[in-house]
Amino acid sequence: MPAALLLTFAIATEVLATVALNVSDGFSRPWPVAASIVGYLLSFVLLALVLKELEVGFVYAIWAGAGTAAVAVIGVAAFGESMNAVKVLSIVAVMAGVIGLNLSSAH
Repeated sequence: MPAALLLTFAIATEVLATVALNVSDGFSRPWPVAASIVGYLLSFVLLALVLKELEVGFVYAIWAGAGTAAVAVIGVAAFGESMNAVKVLSIVAVMAGVIGLNLSSAH
């Protein structure tokens, strides 16, 4: 499977695990806790497979940056978290950093 597709799945499973962690109510709801643990484990396995093909700085920047941006947007859309100019600019800054690292990597 192509590394880019594995990375996409790694990001998606990490985001879903984080959302499950949020709804676990402090680890008091067993199904969201289980989903969170399985999601993080699967995300790390996929990440390890991607790292066999691509540079760690490049991969981690995309994984962490895209995950951070996605969770921030989900927090606003699904959990009623606030959205303001600082949050938007911060997400843009994270994505700009990911793009910068992408452009600087020899992959």
